[in-house]
Amino acid sequence: MKLHELRDNPGATKKPKRVGRGPGSGTGKTAGRGIKGQKSRSGVAINAYEGGQMPLYQRLPKRGFTKPNRKKFAVVNLGLIQKFVDAGKIDAKSEITEDALVASGLVRRKLDGVRVLAKGEVSAKLNISVTGASKAAVEAVEKAGGSLATAAPVAAE
Repeated sequence: MKLHELRDNPGATKKPKRVGRGPGSGTGKTAGRGIKGQKSRSGVAINAYEGGQMPLYQRLPKRGFTKPNRKKFAVVNLGLIQKFVDAGKIDAKSEITEDALVASGLVRRKLDGVRVLAKGEVSAKLNISVTGASKAAVEAVEKAGGSLATAAPVAAE
């Protein structure tokens, strides 16, 4: 088989309907749009309109709730902290606070606090003090010989 021998299977492709090509074509003049009315004009989109009947999306009940005063934490993974320590951007010997994380560029802004999660490996002995942390993160830091203090009690992931 050569490139010029490539063909679609018979019947796999269909020629597009060419509308507005004279009265003999069967779709001339109004091009199958009928006479007058909104749908006969160009640039019309009537999505979800059901002819005055209450649309489906309005008939269905509303679900869910967005808490207006929810807390938004800046999330940091242990692997990233270790990476920044290895690169010398964070001093592992001093206490790693939220301000130190912001100063190093690891966290852009504190928001309602910084929360540490356990993704990645940690090998250095770190002394971390943040707003929140997962249980797995606390265990991983303590296993490496460091400590992870949180302002809030440790919550499960």
